[in-house]
Amino acid sequence: MNIKDYIASGILELYIAGSLSEKENEEVYAAIQENPILLAEVESIEKAIVQLTAATKKDASYSFDNIKNKLKVEETKVISLAKPQSNWKQYVGWAAAFILGSTLILSVLQNNKLKEQLASENSEKELLEAQIDSASTNLASAEKLITIFRDKDIISIPLGGQAVSPTSYAKVYWDKKSNAIYLDAKGLPEPPKGKVYQVWSLTLDPLTPTSLGTLDSFTADTNKIFTITNANQSEAFGITLEPAGGSISPTLEQLYTLGTVSS
Repeated sequence: MNIKDYIASGILELYIAGSLSEKENEEVYAAIQENPILLAEVESIEKAIVQLTAATKKDASYSFDNIKNKLKVEETKVISLAKPQSNWKQYVGWAAAFILGSTLILSVLQNNKLKEQLASENSEKELLEAQIDSASTNLASAEKLITIFRDKDIISIPLGGQAVSPTSYAKVYWDKKSNAIYLDAKGLPEPPKGKVYQVWSLTLDPLTPTSLGTLDSFTADTNKIFTITNANQSEAFGITLEPAGGSISPTLEQLYTLGTVSS
């Protein structure tokens, strides 16, 4: 066996890469065990591959150009000891090592890209599912409101704009059976920062206001329809603009809408 030709043939790189047949593997293994030079060459190739594959670590900065440059340095050392006419054999061996290392790097890169793609698709899927759930919830709510608004026992009370905001308007749908009102406040302007709308139930003789709460989610609510508990014997409903947190009694100078319950 010509050891130099055997090494230059590239069979050792293919052995390390696991690309030989079972019979060829056994033959190469036997040759390595018998010849210390072949064993040293195998260890050298394995070391080169470890250096190549180390570039696949997440915290490492690497590129194929860097890998090629490292290989060129090693190639220069080997080629200088060989005869000119046999240079192509040396390239075959190193090419096999380079291909193996490059394949491993590409495999890791593609695997990371696939993981990122799957993560992105999962995020889009979750977002779509959330949108569908939200749409289904909104549709169910809308159907419920339509049923309520069409109920013959529901009392409808329009609230007209007052001096501070003549163009404002709202509408109360009062369900006395469930002690609830459904307030459509679409006709109110956005409240200034630090202010909030407060809803009042009123009895007229004597004038007695009872707070039904503040519309804290007014700005965020797209439909501007609010469900409010009302167990009062209301004779009118009003909406005022109050400081954040609401007030104990209505600020009449900031009365935006008012409407009385028809007898």
